[in-house]
Formats: sequence, C-alpha cells, structure tokens
Amino acid sequence: MATAVLDIEFENPPDKITGLERYSRALVLIRLNGRPVGKVFVPVTDGCVWRSEIHEALMSSVDWPFWESLLHSYLKWDEMRRKNFPLPRATVAVCTRDRTEDLKRCIEALIDIVDEGHELVVVDNCPSTDATYRLIQGYRKIRYIREDRAGLNVARNRALRETRYEIVAFCDDDAVADRGWLQALLLNFDDPRVMCVTGLTMPLELETEAQEWFEQYSSFGKGFRRMVFDSSNINPLAAGSRVGAGVNMALRRSVLKCVGPFDEALDAGTPTFSGGDTEMFSRILAYGYRIVYEPAALSWHRHRRTLEELVKTMYGYGVGVYAFWTRSALVEGEFVNVIRAAWNWFFRYQLRHLVRSFLRRPGSVPPEVVLAELKGCAMGPWAYLRSRRALNSRNGKKRVL
Repeated sequence: MATAVLDIEFENPPDKITGLERYSRALVLIRLNGRPVGKVFVPVTDGCVWRSEIHEALMSSVDWPFWESLLHSYLKWDEMRRKNFPLPRATVAVCTRDRTEDLKRCIEALIDIVDEGHELVVVDNCPSTDATYRLIQGYRKIRYIREDRAGLNVARNRALRETRYEIVAFCDDDAVADRGWLQALLLNFDDPRVMCVTGLTMPLELETEAQEWFEQYSSFGKGFRRMVFDSSNINPLAAGSRVGAGVNMALRRSVLKCVGPFDEALDAGTPTFSGGDTEMFSRILAYGYRIVYEPAALSWHRHRRTLEELVKTMYGYGVGVYAFWTRSALVEGEFVNVIRAAWNWFFRYQLRHLVRSFLRRPGSVPPEVVLAELKGCAMGPWAYLRSRRALNSRNGKKRVL
C-alpha cells in the first residue's frame, strides 16, 4: 500500500487524522512555528493516524536539530530574523518543457509572490507545442520567455541573463513551493560571500512503490539543520551529495561574471541528462564562495510514478554525475580528485545499496535501479564528450573542449 504524506505543527497537532484507508503508513513532516524540524514514519490503523503515535515516533527517532529548534522556540530566539537584514526583491524562475499539468500546480503555489514585489518568470525550453504559452496567458502576472535551444542549463542561463533582480530563485516545474519558501531563501543572502542557497525538498506524494524507492535511494532532502558550505568543509566534487539540488535553489545573478554560466553541455535536454546543478555548486565552492543549505526553504517534489520512469531517472543521474566529473578532470585538471571521488561514491554508497538490493534486505530498492545508475556512470564520460562536441558545433567552434 501507499504512504500518506502529512504535514503537522508540533505545538498544535490534531488528536487523530482520518480518511487514510488507502495507506498502510504515513510520512509526517513535523514543523515548529512553521519551520520544518523533523520527519517520522508512523503506522496507519483503521484509516487513522493518532497524535500519540506521532509523538512516540518523534521522541524515539528525531536528532539534535529538533531539540535545538525546540530550545530556540522556548527562548524565543530566531537567529535569522535577528539579523535585521532587509529582504531583497527576487526573480523566481521556472524552467519547463511540455509539462503543463505539473507547471500549473507549480505556478498556483508561486503566483502570490508577485503581489509581494517579486517577479515570476517561466522559461519555456524548446517546446513541442504552444500549450505552455497558452497556460501562461491565463496569468497576467507572469513573464513568459521562450528559449528554443534545448537544455535545462540553457534555460537557466537565459533566466539569469534576463531576470530583473539580483537574486534568482529556481523552482522545478514538477515541484510545489511552500508558502515561506522564497523568504527563507532570501534571508541567507545577508552574507556577500554566499553565492547560492538551497532548500529542503520533501516528496509531494508517495502513492507508488517507485516513488517510495526514489525517496529511499535518492532523496532530495538533506536534513533539518541549516549548514554553510565552503571549500574548507566540503570537497567541491562531492557537493551534490550534501549541498542540495537544483529543484530548490537560489543564486545571485552575478554568478555569471564571478563564476561563469551553467555548463550548457550538462543536464536535461542534452546527452548527459543531469549534473548541471551539481557542477555549478562545485564551481561556486572551488572559486571560494559559500553555499547555504536552509531547511526552512521547503518545497515538495512529485517523484516519478513508475518503475520504468525511476530506472530512466537513475540512469540519467549516473550519466550526469560522471559527465560532471569528466568536465572537472578535463577542464579543471582534477584527475586525481575525480578518481578519488568516484572510488568513494562506489564503495561507500553504490556497492552497499547493490548488495542490499540483491539480498532483498528490508528497505532496499530493486537491483535494476542501482544497476541503471551504474550503467549511467559508465556512459557519463562519453556522454559529456558527445554533448560538448554538439554544443561546440552549434556555437561554431572547432575544439571539442
């Protein structure tokens, strides 16, 4: 059976939640004064989840960020709001391609930010129909940009070049931003060394086994503790595993001149399938800037619903990581560090999951999911070379790199 996704305020939980007959358990996001502080799994009994079960699961499983938040609440201490930092205006950019159903849900969650003085832009990337354009015409507050060159990083660069404000927040079209998402991101740009802020991304639904497997194996969430990263506390080549994801991120527009644009040979719409956000995170750190992970910047992602889609996604992730590492080796000269990062990822993470999958241990994913990622890793270097060659050819360049 499926898993219900619930969202509960710790200080005012309902006695019970009903209407869950289709579910065997629930994933409960716990908030404290609106801020996400933890998550727990609880059983669904006779279509209900009881407050006592949530409380028991919470007390037995949450870690220090929850207790720290509880102490701050008791002391009425809010470090972020005490900074007295005037929030800048921002542009929210949604890069999309032929997914109007997802896009409509995404826009409905974002549309009110325009009334708060921010800008909302949709970048329609190489569309096959005019469906996205027609959808956007129904919203008078959204600026529509059509980008006919295929590629998610192409669309991201177009957004950075054309947006009105210095801070550009990106939300994927298959994600739904929480009400305080943008404000939580913006509060972290008080430090001029912060070039990027990422947020917590939770599953919008866990209705299928494939969605549950994705959340187990490759969750976007990086925990409930705010973290500040720079090259002194994280290897830039391993940024993707800890820093966050492009589904939920904000950057300074000046990243274009300080670090350079997104590599348009990477990510969706190219032979590399993904890796564009991770490569940008790595470059930001390598150039001496900071990235903040802010769990208060919450969004909800609709994971792929079928095993076929999940296998395709994990293959693409494998291709993207190794394409990014190929770029790092060839362009940045990081040969030794790339080999070390690949070795650590395989032996500390992928091999362990592969063994658990073949042994069918509880909580493991099907072997074809891990094998698809490994197959993608093997194809990554060739995918990047092919993508870079095609990009250079399109731009009229003769060199491969």
